Amino acid sequence: MNKKIYPLLVAQFLSAFADNAILFTIIALVMQSADLATWYVPALQSVFLVAFVILAPWAGSFADTHAKPNVLVFANLIKALGAGLLLLNIEPLIAYCLVGMGAAIYSPAKYGILPELADNDALVKANSWIEGSTIFAILLGMIIGAKVADYSIQWALIGTICLFIISAVISFLLPKTVSKKAEHGFKIVLFYQQAKLFFTTPRSRFAILGASLFWSAAATVRVIIIVWAPLVLMTQNASDIAELTLFLAIGIIVGSALVPRLIPLDFLSRARIPAYLLALFIICLSFTETVWTARAALFAIGMAGGMFIVPINAALQELGQESIGSGGAVALQGFFQNVAMLLAVGSYTYAASQQLDPVTALLCLGSIVFIATFLISLHLPSHH
Repeated sequence: MNKKIYPLLVAQFLSAFADNAILFTIIALVMQSADLATWYVPALQSVFLVAFVILAPWAGSFADTHAKPNVLVFANLIKALGAGLLLLNIEPLIAYCLVGMGAAIYSPAKYGILPELADNDALVKANSWIEGSTIFAILLGMIIGAKVADYSIQWALIGTICLFIISAVISFLLPKTVSKKAEHGFKIVLFYQQAKLFFTTPRSRFAILGASLFWSAAATVRVIIIVWAPLVLMTQNASDIAELTLFLAIGIIVGSALVPRLIPLDFLSRARIPAYLLALFIICLSFTETVWTARAALFAIGMAGGMFIVPINAALQELGQESIGSGGAVALQGFFQNVAMLLAVGSYTYAASQQLDPVTALLCLGSIVFIATFLISLHLPSHH
């Protein structure tokens, strides 16, 4: 591993930790307030995702036409500002939307800088480190953020602001290079042209659609579990559901660690195998009736998902570096995956309102992922 990657790992860990700590701080804020309705938490998730979709045409080119460490610093300061607005009792939807904007700017620079720090052979390994450390940060941020917020929302927010600022300072240690010159013209038109160019090759099309499939499936599984666990496993509180999510996350970490040896970049087509397994394990989850079989199924779902998404992320960065810029490719990925997540979660929410039970929902989701994997794998060369 290139030593230049270590500051990125630390900066990304702190930023991801703070991202999730602030989410659970807001959830604690909502739960402690009698004035806020039950739809408020899903609304918070939506404004965060919408920021990614709206900023996608600008975020990628911004990351590619500026030194990426400077972009990471700027994005962290925007997140810190969002946390500061919460501290000042500004409307949480506005404040969290600002955090989402910071995250949307941060993402293309975070993944886009990897091809500048790691050569082709080490790119999958670098992605597995980033993915694994991010999941670990999410887990810790979720647990510690919730506990601190239960004690004091004010101190939880001050803590997240400090973490965003420390992450920004560490980002200054990364080498500063600019991968491409600014393009003239309307950013939305340029973004459309980049998307059109990126969808011309089977490999890049598979990477974009594969990433969208993974994240929409992951988001939907998380939402379904909240309804499924009390109904099937008779779980009594949120901590039990959080524990189930823990097994999903640990599975992703294990899958991310295993994948560099199993799916090198030159054999991207192999990524469809864990994608099929992901679909089958989601179907298996729908048949589980005990806590331990559910944990095992969720661990397997996470492991298959980790093995699927890591090589796809690496391929996107490599393909982007060679064509529209790695930051542009990551922003393109962010746009499609967040649109897919909004559509998937929205579709499930509508289906649930029409009395679709969560067991049937898991069966349907697994089947859709299996069919979608087959469709996006069509025309994919066997050795690319």
